[in-house]
Amino acid sequence: MKITVLDDYQNAIKNLNCFCLLKDQGAQILHITEKDPQKLSELLKDTEILVLTRERTEITRELLDLLPNLKLISQTGKISNHLNLEDCTDHKIAVAEGIGSPIAPAELTWALLMNTVRLIPQAIEAMKMGKWQTNIGAAVHGKTIGIWGYGKIGQKIAQYANVFGAKVLVWGSENSRNKAVEDGFEKANSKEDFFETADIITLHLRLNETTSGIVKESDLLHMKENSILINTARAELIEKGALVNALKKGKPTYAGLDVYEQEPIYDTSFELLQMNNVVCTPHLGYVEKNGYELYFGKAFENAIKYINGNPTNIANPEVLE
Repeated sequence: MKITVLDDYQNAIKNLNCFCLLKDQGAQILHITEKDPQKLSELLKDTEILVLTRERTEITRELLDLLPNLKLISQTGKISNHLNLEDCTDHKIAVAEGIGSPIAPAELTWALLMNTVRLIPQAIEAMKMGKWQTNIGAAVHGKTIGIWGYGKIGQKIAQYANVFGAKVLVWGSENSRNKAVEDGFEKANSKEDFFETADIITLHLRLNETTSGIVKESDLLHMKENSILINTARAELIEKGALVNALKKGKPTYAGLDVYEQEPIYDTSFELLQMNNVVCTPHLGYVEKNGYELYFGKAFENAIKYINGNPTNIANPEVLE
């Protein structure tokens, strides 16, 4: 069956150990994201199995209408808002879910947090320009780190914070807050208390209809002087335009970002890239060698099992009947 892998920005997939699962399959790998459904459908016209790289391409109903040969979408990691399972079911397309790990995203979050707190990228750039010690960062020790969303990633961030001598304050669902208390951390009494108390806030929510735009500009403006916002989850958790407006008003004072409303970003004049108080990384959260082996290994395995007549991890098994 014709297999296509989407959005391999780094030309890395063929070099993964798990790619041997697709040997003799003649898999096609696309390296550039195509946003136009019509143009993308031309590239995928013979594709029967589509392997996604997380959420880099949105699988719309319009696109599915243009892919009559598509039989399986093999997801790296879990299904999210880039794909509507009902639409796939209506088109008789099976969707195989993969597995993921909180390790790489949590480590990237902490690296971004440390770089933002200590102002390391700014110091590096100044040194490249022949300048020496142009700024003074801060320590994590003694600060209050606010974690909104106490799932697998949020829990790891809390552990890291604890090791660094920071205080942890958790906001989120009642279950999340209670779990945090069970683990020995503090929960915020309200969203207002959370934003007013934390020195550093990091977001770890899933994006869905209820969380889209959940962080308002008014929330950000309640943050403390010299506060920091870290977002490695989804840009759309923050209402459109709110972060840039709030940063210009000084609250938060700094931000560390790994996610954006439109990706990839090739425009060097992109506003957040021009702000010296913002550290940006190009959505590297899950982009790590062991993580790729895990994500793609399961996605390729699901594809091969489908080809062999033994489909696994199908989220909409009714299409197989």
